Amino acid sequence: MTVSGPPPGPTDDHLPDDHLPDNRLPNDQSPGARPPDIPRRPVDRLAPAWVPPAPRVGGDESSLVTPEPRRRRGRRLGQVLATRLGHPLKLTAAAFLTTVGVITLLLRLPLSAEPGQHTTFLQALFTATGASCGALANVDTPTHWSTFGEVVIMFAVQLGGLGFMTTASLLGLLVSRRLGVRIRLLAATETQSVGIGDVRRVVRGVALITLAIEGAAALVLFARLWLGHGLPAGRAAYHGVFHAVTGFNNAGYALYSDNLVSFADDPVVVMTIGLAAILGGLGFPVLFELRHELRKPRLWSMHTKVTLLGYGVLLVGGAAAVLALEWRNPATLGPLGAGDKLLGGFFGSVTARTAGFNTFDYGAAQPATLVVTDILMFIGGGSASTAGGIKVTTFLILFFAIVAEARGDDTVDAFGRQVSPAALRQAIAVALLGVALVVAGTLCLLISSHHTLDQTLFEVTSAFGTVGLSTGITGGLPAFDQYVLIALMLIGRIGPITLASALALRERRRLYRLPEERPIVG
Repeated sequence: MTVSGPPPGPTDDHLPDDHLPDNRLPNDQSPGARPPDIPRRPVDRLAPAWVPPAPRVGGDESSLVTPEPRRRRGRRLGQVLATRLGHPLKLTAAAFLTTVGVITLLLRLPLSAEPGQHTTFLQALFTATGASCGALANVDTPTHWSTFGEVVIMFAVQLGGLGFMTTASLLGLLVSRRLGVRIRLLAATETQSVGIGDVRRVVRGVALITLAIEGAAALVLFARLWLGHGLPAGRAAYHGVFHAVTGFNNAGYALYSDNLVSFADDPVVVMTIGLAAILGGLGFPVLFELRHELRKPRLWSMHTKVTLLGYGVLLVGGAAAVLALEWRNPATLGPLGAGDKLLGGFFGSVTARTAGFNTFDYGAAQPATLVVTDILMFIGGGSASTAGGIKVTTFLILFFAIVAEARGDDTVDAFGRQVSPAALRQAIAVALLGVALVVAGTLCLLISSHHTLDQTLFEVTSAFGTVGLSTGITGGLPAFDQYVLIALMLIGRIGPITLASALALRERRRLYRLPEERPIVG
């Protein structure tokens, strides 16, 4: 064992927190305590410095001359809640599971189903999970669920998408707080996006962006369905709002039994839902940064550049692959005109990025098309977005690592910046665990069902990527297989962000290094 150097001094950006209790902050001292005799961190303007105890009156040590400041009381309350409720990542999973449980109970109510329809516990649980995660469904939405049930599903989609975007953004803030003060300030200056600790700004920004995009999409869909398709004004408004919500949140739930196949030749409906899905799949950090620096690409952060590059390349490449493979297929794009085929190929690439809608029957698609769609579904959308998958940034980081290794570089670089080794390790962990889950789920379904490998792999990847596309076998799967898909949807929704955040929050600086040895690779 080789010692790499003395412990970091007071000028280091990141000091170990081993000397602090889990529920205490470096500058948070209880009344009557004295400053700790330890090297002090650089002053953080956002955290109050240590304040000496106020003089006491008489012999009663529990009374103070001045009341405790409101900020200190709020901070102490936050520490108590954190101690009582547990780690933030556990809270994220618990909140999501609670949402699924409440939606399941609502969907079990008799008034949630159409007259004559009976909803089993498995159907309610599967739909609640699929709606909250923006993934699969095991019953036909417009014929099984009543208007009340459809509103519950829309609420679940909105709550799952909005809550997940907010939670993912806040977890990103939580991770950034573990960095040194100088590094955090530098990151905030470079990204020009989320300020340090500005939680209210994050929540307000996510809510405003969500409502603005969904409102614009709902207006366009309402006008088109009312004026172009002859729906009554009230029903057109309801359909417009429902599909705007499910589109932006990349849920894929539609109020038509054939999903959007009947609108395959309507560019207004298809492009409106497609654009809403793209904006929802980019992620709040990217949307927030583009909102302020749209005309200044040189000021964009590495995250924004990587997300836009990866999303664009996969979007164009996926559309080209779908068009090439399905152009002459009489059961999918074959009967359409050239313009409608281009629209269908583009939307097929968009929806595979975890949107979940379809304008042609994937059960009749070519096996090669299913494989291409599997790849797109597994990668998914942007980080801190309504999309699922391992995320575009994870995929691009691994691609840049391969390029660096091929060139013989000792660092992974992208857009004039070096990718941190911690981010590279996290990308490898997320990707490999995703592959392991998809393989395990596919094996489970192959063992207990009679469907082919391409159908089974498509279904499992759609569940893990929280996409919602299906070859039509979901409702007929055995109960065990449906429970497997429920578990994959939950893990695919909360797993990647929770895993990445957990790995980042567990980072610590070791004061030693082991002797280096290079094993044979390949």
